[in-house]
Amino acid sequence: MEKRETPDEEMTVDLELDEGTVTCEVITIFSVGDKDYIALLPKGHEEDPDGGVWIYGYKENEEDPDEEPELIYIDDEAEYEAAADAFDEYLDECEFDEMQDE
Repeated sequence: MEKRETPDEEMTVDLELDEGTVTCEVITIFSVGDKDYIALLPKGHEEDPDGGVWIYGYKENEEDPDEEPELIYIDDEAEYEAAADAFDEYLDECEFDEMQDE
C-alpha cells in the first residue's frame, strides 16, 4: 500500500448507474501495488447497513491532467478484497491519528 490522498475540501463524483445518477463524496484515493483506487460514499446512503463505501479502480491520464479520471469497476474478487483491506488500513490510521491529536 502506498500514497494516499485525502481531499481538504469535499469533492464529489457523479456516477451514472442503471438506477440513475448517484452523487458520491470522495473519501480518499489510494494505491495498492501499482494500481490506484478511489473510495466513495454515496450521498443519501450514509446509513447503509453494508457500510455504504464503494471502491473503484482509479486512473488519471498523465498526459492530460485536465481530462476526467476514469473509474473502473473491480470484477476480480481478490483485487477487490486487497483494495478493501487497504481502505480498512486507511480508516485504522485515521482513527489512530485522531487519538494522537487528543
